[in-house]
Amino acid sequence: MKTFLKMLLAVIAGIIVTSILFFVIMLSVFSGMAAAGKKPAAISEKSVLVIKTGAMIPDRSTGNPLSTIDPLTMSFTQTPGLNEMLKNLKKAAEDEKVSGILIENGIMPSGWATADELRTALNEFRKSGKFVYSYSDYMLMQESYFISTAADAIWINPTSMFDFKGLAAEVTFYKEALEKLGVEMQVIRHGKFKGAVEPYMLDRLSDENRMQITGYIGSIWEHVVKVISESRGVPVERVMSLADSLAGYDPVLMTDAGLIDGTLYRDQLEDSIRAAAGIDEGKKINYVSMSKYTKVPVKHASSAGKDKIAVLFAEGSIDMGEGDGSNIGGTMYAEEIRKLRLDSTVKAVVFRVNSRGGNAIASDQIWREVELTDRVKPVVVSMGNYAASGGYYISAAARKIMASPVTITGSIGVFGLIPNAQNLLNKKLGITSDVVRTNAHSDSPSLTRPLNTYEKEALQENVERTYSTFTGIVAEGRGMRQEAVDSIGQGHVWSGADALEIGLVDQFGGLNDAIREAAALAGLEEYRTIEKPEAYDFYTKLMKQLMGDMTERAVIRELGDASGYYLRLKEIMSSGGIMAIMPYHLEIR
Repeated sequence: MKTFLKMLLAVIAGIIVTSILFFVIMLSVFSGMAAAGKKPAAISEKSVLVIKTGAMIPDRSTGNPLSTIDPLTMSFTQTPGLNEMLKNLKKAAEDEKVSGILIENGIMPSGWATADELRTALNEFRKSGKFVYSYSDYMLMQESYFISTAADAIWINPTSMFDFKGLAAEVTFYKEALEKLGVEMQVIRHGKFKGAVEPYMLDRLSDENRMQITGYIGSIWEHVVKVISESRGVPVERVMSLADSLAGYDPVLMTDAGLIDGTLYRDQLEDSIRAAAGIDEGKKINYVSMSKYTKVPVKHASSAGKDKIAVLFAEGSIDMGEGDGSNIGGTMYAEEIRKLRLDSTVKAVVFRVNSRGGNAIASDQIWREVELTDRVKPVVVSMGNYAASGGYYISAAARKIMASPVTITGSIGVFGLIPNAQNLLNKKLGITSDVVRTNAHSDSPSLTRPLNTYEKEALQENVERTYSTFTGIVAEGRGMRQEAVDSIGQGHVWSGADALEIGLVDQFGGLNDAIREAAALAGLEEYRTIEKPEAYDFYTKLMKQLMGDMTERAVIRELGDASGYYLRLKEIMSSGGIMAIMPYHLEIR
């Protein structure tokens, strides 16, 4: 027995020591990766910059090598943020070593507004006289094609397909599943268009929700078709006809129609690239990834003076507290904006918002600091793929709001969602509970019983009060009457194009346009930009990734399309309280 215990303790000690050594080694590896990531890179003459559209593109680079790891394969697939990609395209236009750009199209969507900004930046790049080619090995998706309309030529593999069929929006409903489980979702809302709660109340779209979805996906598609028509020289009617007939399944037909330039195998593509770049036949092409090119220093870079324009990135759901880097923490962002207001060297703020909304109280905290800051220096909001509900709330006080025609915004409305699991617990699981109160409603709200009439009325009053505050804030910020805001509010979701017409947006433009607008409002000719919030130090990032994001990435990989349900539940449960949020699991494809 003594020998067995000694052996057991030795094995346990060995496991502990091995685990510590493994952790130290991995920490050293990642530290080395972080250090290597900061070293300047160099490229050779006649390089070709590669843009991959097959991965999600965040608004801002994470700066974290661990975030690029696939947790199941442990492979590295780094994708820079939109901010770095825009800088790279501007830098590459003036870089004599870059001959042109190859767009490698994948199947993962990045959002229509992100695609619109990339397309605009590629058009600017082409003014340098350098080539831009687009190629798809497998399937050319509509969003990737939208980006590729800025290319000199669009080719696909002869056996590939072009997924060109227009847009569809799909909403998933949980009402019957919840009824079978014995869970009732108690909904308190204001706004006939607040579709975020419909999946828990109905088994199909309401007439109002169907109308608004038809409106904004129709507006987005109208913009996409217009861009295709203008860039490819194909009449709008012909583009619509091709989408209706699923002509994309026939590459020859799409080539004849003028939407693509033909089919090529990879070796034929490379022959075309060599010819355009002036590379001798048979010689290797030096492809440069976006992540590598980010580390290539800008020639003749200067500080451009002491005056700064701060670009504050806010991406994800709006939650209470500090946030974790993947969402917008009300406390942390309010503090960030306060610091920018008090910093005399910061002359203007560009607030980049890419959020479907979230907690109403956290949204109000951020709004207040934006409102105070705009009193002393201009704040310009740059909307990304989404700036809806709480995302619009935090934008409303800005001096100017800029968006893409395909941004999804508005959704001015609020709701509360409280589950009642009494039937599930009592009848299906045999779990009961009892409660002792000091006051009439001490246990409200509770998962173990439904709300009574008084509690529902109290929560409804809270929702109405929050909605009145929301519409008042928008009215003040946009110079509108509150009744007018209510007429375009009530949870109604709008495209950026429609938002411009009804006064929720001032003008179209991307992140670079917003920076130029902020400089003009501040009267700056020379300035430099800084990005906020500050990135976490490497070790903090490492621990956050190990504890959170990698788990989520593994779940998403395992669940595939069904991961949307997991993310939706996580978003709602983390927000809590009264929420200003638009429908999450809405697939536009």
